[in-house]
Amino acid sequence: GLERPAAAVLLGIATVTTSFATDYLIDALKGTIDKWKVSREFVGIILLPIIGNAAEHYTAITVAMRNKMDLSLGVAAGSSCQMALLVTPFTVLVGWGFGAEMTLNFHAFQLAVLLFAVFLVTTILNNGTSNWLEGYMLLITYLVVGLVYFFEGTDDDASLASLD
Repeated sequence: GLERPAAAVLLGIATVTTSFATDYLIDALKGTIDKWKVSREFVGIILLPIIGNAAEHYTAITVAMRNKMDLSLGVAAGSSCQMALLVTPFTVLVGWGFGAEMTLNFHAFQLAVLLFAVFLVTTILNNGTSNWLEGYMLLITYLVVGLVYFFEGTDDDASLASLD
């Protein structure tokens, strides 16, 4: 394996490369949102997590196919917990440091989707096993939420935030 200094340098290089790739992706998405006429919420809540977590999705599917459901569910749920409890609040704090207007004040629809997702995942993970029906329920739920955000519209008054 790698020695610690070499691993640290490689990690630093990977972090800088990822930062530039993220900036490029965000610039590309701005044009895509305007061209495709989709909402920013659809891109940020549906598309980016699929793209950004592809490696974790692959890992969860691979270990599930080897009948290691506890590891698969741990990878899937652990990633979500990491995003919700660490990355999102940290991003808001860093945004404040740079003077960007960021908040954890979700509108009513986003809060309802979040609570429903937590309830559904908790119910499924409760017994430590899974079956095809539970997986199907998760896929259908993701599809329905994705469709809601896809058909939300791109006008300023079309946002689900105006449901408050």
